[in-house]
Amino acid sequence: MADTNDGIRSDWVNKDFYAELGVTKTATQDDIKKAYRKLARANHPDSNPGDEAKHEKFKKVAEAYDVVGDPDKRKKYDEVRSLYAGGGAAFNGFGRGGFTGGASYPSSGGGRSYDFEDLFAQAGQGGSGQGGGFADMFGDLFGGGRQRRARPTKGADIETTATIGFVDALEGVTISLRLTSEAPCPDCNGTGGKPGTKPHVCNVCGGQGSVIQDLGGFQVSETCPACGGRQVVYDEACPTCHGTGHGLAGRTISAKIPAGVKDGQRIRLRGKGAVGEAGGPNGDLFVDVKVTPHRVFTRKGDNLGLEVPIAFDEAALGAEVRIPTLGGAPVTLKVPAGTPNGRTFRVRGKGVKRADGTYGDLLATVEVQVPAVLDPTAREALEAYRAATAGRPLRAGLFDAVSSEAGASA
Repeated sequence: MADTNDGIRSDWVNKDFYAELGVTKTATQDDIKKAYRKLARANHPDSNPGDEAKHEKFKKVAEAYDVVGDPDKRKKYDEVRSLYAGGGAAFNGFGRGGFTGGASYPSSGGGRSYDFEDLFAQAGQGGSGQGGGFADMFGDLFGGGRQRRARPTKGADIETTATIGFVDALEGVTISLRLTSEAPCPDCNGTGGKPGTKPHVCNVCGGQGSVIQDLGGFQVSETCPACGGRQVVYDEACPTCHGTGHGLAGRTISAKIPAGVKDGQRIRLRGKGAVGEAGGPNGDLFVDVKVTPHRVFTRKGDNLGLEVPIAFDEAALGAEVRIPTLGGAPVTLKVPAGTPNGRTFRVRGKGVKRADGTYGDLLATVEVQVPAVLDPTAREALEAYRAATAGRPLRAGLFDAVSSEAGASA
């Protein structure tokens, strides 16, 4: 396929894509799609092994549909074909064999010749000092044009981990993060080319930045392996980044961790990731938050948990127990007489602050402590208590339950 030094695929202008698909120039997009599908099925290589003629037909049909199947490309194609058929000055040198950039051709008037490089340079000015004309027309349709630039590409997303304290997680905190991520190469500014050299349109994708991959029955668009989606390539790669256009850059950013964040929660900070290419937006930063445990409190959703040790006599006789709160004054917990081990009391409004400004609760669970060593006075008192309650059948229910189960199985 002939290319000029501007990347224009000249032989496309000489092809009638409508005829290739068997439709008229006025066919609707639906008609074009139906015609393409019919021809693609009939000439697909998988259905016609060894039939080179049908294989070639399949390629031509796919090429035609790639242009006229796209409304924007079709419009440009029609404009180019119309100008070519009308013998416009821009196409006087555009013979059946195509053209070569830099050559001069006589005009239809015979009194003047046109140089294609001058023609495209003039057409790019559009008479108003701005872009337009034939250069843009061919650039849009065929991926050429001197003003081809790499496509803006979003920077890569970055992941990192931040460890914060228990209280900071509840109240929110701003932390500093040191990040190392990909950035445009400082020597070539992300172009991938050796400084001082000029790019040219990628010959593999024709400056599109992507190529069509045939997967047998359907086609997918993939990033061009030659230019990496940049649309242009350099003959000499940048010696610093070896043509990748990427380097590593370290930076320190401030990240605001919102109040109420949980252990293991992931926070997304938009625009804090790697720098984009060719003016593209920055990527995002994902922060996985690790919260260090508190020595006293635990978290249960919007509530705080607290284990409160109490003595046997406090559980049996009742007591008023002073307990701490997180970041506030202590409160008094009233333990009624006969409180069992493991009972949980709710202290309202002493938990985690919610987004709406309200607070969760503090859940205080009592743990009855059994002394490991008794002094003589305490031992004497407990022995007197044992004697006073000796007839209490605490475990009678255990034997009744076992007996009833044994009788049922027999």
